[in-house]
Amino acid sequence: MSEQDWSIAPAASIATALAEGSVRARTVVAAALDRIGRVDPAVNAFTQVLAERALARADRLDTARDRGERLGCLAGVPFAAKNLFDIAGLPTRAGSRINRERAPAERDATLIARLEDAGAILVGALNMGEYAYDFTGENIHDGNTRNPHDLGRMSGGSSGGSGGAVAAGLVPLALASDTNGSIRVPSAFCGCFGLKPTYGRLSRAGSFPFVGSLDHLGPMGRSVEDLALAYEAMQGPDPADPVVTGRAPDPVRAGLDAGVADLRIAVAGGYFARGADADALGAVAALAGALSCTRTIEIPQAARARASAYLITAAEGAALHLDRLRTRASEFDPAVRDRLIAGAMLPAPFVERAQRFRRWYRAAVLDLFREVDIILAPCTPCRAPLSGETTLVLDGVAVPMRANIGLFTQPISFIGLPVVAAPVWLDDGLPLGVQIIAAPWREDLALRVARHLERAGFVRAPVANLA
Repeated sequence: MSEQDWSIAPAASIATALAEGSVRARTVVAAALDRIGRVDPAVNAFTQVLAERALARADRLDTARDRGERLGCLAGVPFAAKNLFDIAGLPTRAGSRINRERAPAERDATLIARLEDAGAILVGALNMGEYAYDFTGENIHDGNTRNPHDLGRMSGGSSGGSGGAVAAGLVPLALASDTNGSIRVPSAFCGCFGLKPTYGRLSRAGSFPFVGSLDHLGPMGRSVEDLALAYEAMQGPDPADPVVTGRAPDPVRAGLDAGVADLRIAVAGGYFARGADADALGAVAALAGALSCTRTIEIPQAARARASAYLITAAEGAALHLDRLRTRASEFDPAVRDRLIAGAMLPAPFVERAQRFRRWYRAAVLDLFREVDIILAPCTPCRAPLSGETTLVLDGVAVPMRANIGLFTQPISFIGLPVVAAPVWLDDGLPLGVQIIAAPWREDLALRVARHLERAGFVRAPVANLA
């Protein structure tokens, strides 16, 4: 494999080659840095490139390999992290202008440290929507991340830099966050795989919050195996994040190729079959057909769940930023600022009712998983819109773009269910995304279904043709 080929190689292939001695970590990292330098000016996925740190880490890894030391499961794999993750020596900007004045982080976020403990190599920080309150991938401070498959279109948000970096072949893995859909939306728009784990599965320590009761962190990649490698490496309790449970790690790779014959799979109907264009629904139908799935199941009160997620998001997000809103409102993205101000004015009884409904809804949805193991639903109501578009047509009605891209993701993250976002290509155009939803703590089942579909050729994450 040539040096340039290593820049777009899967994480699993890199780690295997390094362990076998057929490539040096420095070669892989240098190839990634070269591709970032050539391709990222068009995509704008990175806000900081950490070349010196990455090459020094690669050299240490090569030395360890030369000494015969055992290497981790992600040895030599370049990765990048959404810039709401703490990176030692950098202020954690979280997509904002204001946060650039923060003191540099003293240490890396837990998930970055765990990936590097497994041998992966951080090469930079990634662009995102301001304070993660975004579904578009647009940022007035750092510029928009462009969709690598069509530079005139949105990458999706708020983890747009993560989706753009993976789809453009800049890194095989990226860390992202998902509060209401911020892993699943850019995975769908950019055509890559994403894992939003169960709420409380992976540590959020060392990340800038958005909505504490809804925030998840997880990986994005170009293969299901790569997602599984990263997911396994990042598990485990963390005293720095009290939400993370002491559950035993989930060794998903061992069962990744077990097939799906024993799984009960259904398509989400009702709310999830309305408000999307024909292609978005067609992507779900295509995967249902590939899985011989004929059952439809209705998630009760999904529209109310989405509305409740909106209220909780607005109220908690506003509470976090109240001091900044009072003193530095002019330095916010106006679209983010106005929604936060609106959230600050929500009557407390509205939020309390949303939380009470949340308990009922969780119990009702968990009852469904007595009957099925996996539920399929669209990630987004359409393919990636053109950059700058502000409205979206749903059921013949023009609605605000930014708010409604998360139409189908919010009712799922509202109760912390694990989801794999799988990219579907119905034609030679842009990708679509399908949510593969499992019961809490059953990431293994969602990943197994995604792996089955990937091996059969129904889902895939090709590198965009940019260079």
